[in-house]
Amino acid sequence: MPDAVVIGAGPNGLVAANLLADAGWSVEVLEAQEEPGGALRSDRGVHPDYISDVFSAFYPLAAASPVIAALALEAEGLRWTHAPRVLAHPLADGRCAVLDRDRESTAEGLEAFGAGDGQAWEHLCRIWDLLDEPLLEALFTPFPPVRAAARLAARLRAGGGLRLARTMALPVRRLGEEEFTGEGGRLLLAGNALHADLAPEAAGSGGFGWLMSMLGQTHGFPVPVGGSGRLTDALVRRLERLGGGVRCGERVTEVVVRGGRAVGVRTAGGEGIVARKAVLADVAAPDLYTRLVDAAELPDRVFDDLRRFQWDFATFKVDWALSGPIPWTAPQAATAGTVHLADGVDALTRFAAQIAMGQVPDAPFALLGQMTTADASRSPAGTESAWAYTHVPHRIKGDAGEDGLTGSWDERERTAMADRIEAQVERYAPGFRDRVLARRILAPPTLESLDANLHGGALNGGTTSLHQQLVFRPTPGTGRPETPVRGLYLASASAHPGGGVHGAPGANAARAALRTHRAAGAFSAAQRALARRGRSGAAGPVRPGAKR
Repeated sequence: MPDAVVIGAGPNGLVAANLLADAGWSVEVLEAQEEPGGALRSDRGVHPDYISDVFSAFYPLAAASPVIAALALEAEGLRWTHAPRVLAHPLADGRCAVLDRDRESTAEGLEAFGAGDGQAWEHLCRIWDLLDEPLLEALFTPFPPVRAAARLAARLRAGGGLRLARTMALPVRRLGEEEFTGEGGRLLLAGNALHADLAPEAAGSGGFGWLMSMLGQTHGFPVPVGGSGRLTDALVRRLERLGGGVRCGERVTEVVVRGGRAVGVRTAGGEGIVARKAVLADVAAPDLYTRLVDAAELPDRVFDDLRRFQWDFATFKVDWALSGPIPWTAPQAATAGTVHLADGVDALTRFAAQIAMGQVPDAPFALLGQMTTADASRSPAGTESAWAYTHVPHRIKGDAGEDGLTGSWDERERTAMADRIEAQVERYAPGFRDRVLARRILAPPTLESLDANLHGGALNGGTTSLHQQLVFRPTPGTGRPETPVRGLYLASASAHPGGGVHGAPGANAARAALRTHRAAGAFSAAQRALARRGRSGAAGPVRPGAKR
């Protein structure tokens, strides 16, 4: 009978379990898949000599996260490594915008795109220097982040107040046009905004693109040596060392509620597990409320709000084992761990517009990872373990290309879409296809089958758009991990602050559970003390209106 049951052994679930174990709670984590990690797993499924990250691969948010840092996972064997350069965005004409951890190097490269653009980049870096500490504190703490928000407001006033706030609220296209004369800086910002589901014209996409760019500039896009699964291994080892346990192949089918309080869970095998203090769900919000909790235990407004819940874009991914490095036309791209492929901001706008219209993009924006470039242990010397993903609509109305894709994602459609992504890579790296030894195709239904939280391949647990962030995440309310059921906490990327491997939703849920239990304990202790006083006769009964 553990103190807490955690549903899901993804990074947020494992972070939550570790923090509860740190507080002395007994914890049991139940994972539906046959191995832990959620979207944090690696394997040799493409080629036996190549390590491939099945889902996520680069971790700037983990590098910046105080939650991850406080776990000291290096003591569990985790090691980080970096590619020589963070990110590259080559163009068809051979030019290439490069994000380097050395800001002067980044600025120098952008100056070649437009006079004064190096200075403009330095200006954006100075804004980061002013805001980074309170901004990250606000990002990684429960909403509302009162102390961090006060510090952030003070820094904003010092940096120009409303003008600076306006800059962060801009669409990334507008921000790029205001700051840069050339295309290089605009591409870095806009490509990073599309790590989420933010179109170049979306309000706030400028702030998100700037944030991701500055995280890359400051912390890089590091990767775990040996594959993303090594980060999961470290989290599991730490939990087990503290006495916690992870049970895989145990799908939870119900959160058991008694008297309005979560008291445990039931598994697909019919086992009931009692949780003495709390149940934490590293589960997408729609799944938690419509599948795991009896509707009678929830207010009607939850279902009305869920009807409006918006997923982020669906994802289509291809993994490759390559016989040699990718033959980029722009040589700078060969040194970057992450490469963005789209021929300008207009191409990114066109790509996002096609998705908004329900069309499969004909020239997909591809986010590509060169994993051996970042970590030499991923494949034999002189080769490359690589992947690329793009986005597609959840509900496909048509194909902007010539393959007649419908979203059935049968073998023909999977092959056609993978070929379309490879053709996009080939545009910037002629001869790329000749180096493909093996490939693995992960269509949206495949991604979801491997991790139920990735609904249709949605990576962020719900849209990153402003209408579903902060107090609106996952539905309009407090933006906190508490749910309408006492003792049940939302610990997934559907909760504030959202997607990415940083552990904040799990940490926020664990801290809420600990805080609630402490408060309940203090209240019970006070009640017992009052009862003892009454029994001892130390104080007589209090008459209405009487004073002590």
